[in-house]
Amino acid sequence: MLRGNHPATVDSKFRLKIPTAFRNTIRASYGSELFLTSFTGENVLVYPLPEWSAMEERFARIPTMNPARRKLLSRVNYYGLVTSMDKQGRVLVPQLLRESAKIEGEVVVMGQMTHLEVWNHDTFRTRLQASPLTDHDLQTLADLGI
Repeated sequence: MLRGNHPATVDSKFRLKIPTAFRNTIRASYGSELFLTSFTGENVLVYPLPEWSAMEERFARIPTMNPARRKLLSRVNYYGLVTSMDKQGRVLVPQLLRESAKIEGEVVVMGQMTHLEVWNHDTFRTRLQASPLTDHDLQTLADLGI
């Protein structure tokens, strides 16, 4: 399970060093192959390849002409790249994704159970302030059994 927030930095060669807590869990449970992508271009999603393969299986059950499926897969593939962590746990963030999400310097790396989200620190902090967790959100979660 990938959980929590572990700040990290992107080095001068545009490599993200996956924080140790996440790196150890990913290697032990999935191996070193990853799929980096984004749904919006605002952040980087880091999926262990087996988790991404499970997502692709769910996409395959949706009719190929479904507009939402086509739109999402277009974005995922536009930003997407299969890669591997090196021995130090570093991954090269592709230029297109790095520029779109402003991934440089200090970044936020958050566990999302099956994958990681990487955000520009300032962008994420601004998003948190602009979209607080509301009573309506909490009620929706309660209705879902959370």
